[in-house]
Amino acid sequence: MGRGFFVVGNWKMNGRIAAARSLAAAIRAGAGQAGATLVVCPPAPLLGTIGVELAGGPVLLGGQDCHARESGAFTGDVAAEMLADIGCRFVIVGHSERRMLHRESDADVRAKAEAARRAGLRAILCIGETLAERDAGQTRAVLAAQLRGSWPDGATPGQIVVAYEPVWAIGTGRNATPAQADEAHGWIRAEIDALSGAGRDFSILYGGSVKPDNAAALFALDQVDGALVGGASLDAGQFLAIAACAAARRSSVR
Repeated sequence: MGRGFFVVGNWKMNGRIAAARSLAAAIRAGAGQAGATLVVCPPAPLLGTIGVELAGGPVLLGGQDCHARESGAFTGDVAAEMLADIGCRFVIVGHSERRMLHRESDADVRAKAEAARRAGLRAILCIGETLAERDAGQTRAVLAAQLRGSWPDGATPGQIVVAYEPVWAIGTGRNATPAQADEAHGWIRAEIDALSGAGRDFSILYGGSVKPDNAAALFALDQVDGALVGGASLDAGQFLAIAACAAARRSSVR
């Protein structure tokens, strides 16, 4: 099967109802020009509102995190089944901010990815190295360890999308060069192949300060299958401009 191409907006802890509804409506209105599957991941309190705004259209809904359990005494947490119940199709797991600020381990991330599969959601599994790890020449080892520790047994391309997010390039204005991104994605794909035997079929997104001015160069890389977009996803024009770069890539390879 061919790999999918995705542009995913992670709104993080941003947005109020009126502005979020307007943002979702603008993204939906411009989605016809996209060359990728568009997904938006609002904060949990906004999911119901944004789900209604996007219902029946081409833009899909995703959660930013889920708990490993289906239910229970976990105040403040959200089950994958709850996300699916309100129309989510995707959920981000293992984002660097969750790994660092909430001290989530690879085992925690794996349990969440398994929960996503249990609920029928597609997990966007994030991995990435810090600046210190990159400078120490540990990038490949760190990515391999995170992927092996976070990967659910038997995962298929329809259940997992991997997102490479170099931690040193998130919210810093820095970005991996196309060569650095391509190299890291190649390592990740080889590791996925070792885990699944079908590395060529899994989509790998790049997620490190993706903007309209660097998206085209990133999307031109054979190993890059889209983007996990942070700050730029809060502006419909920027998010749709990134998606348009995906359309340009598709046209160039036909």
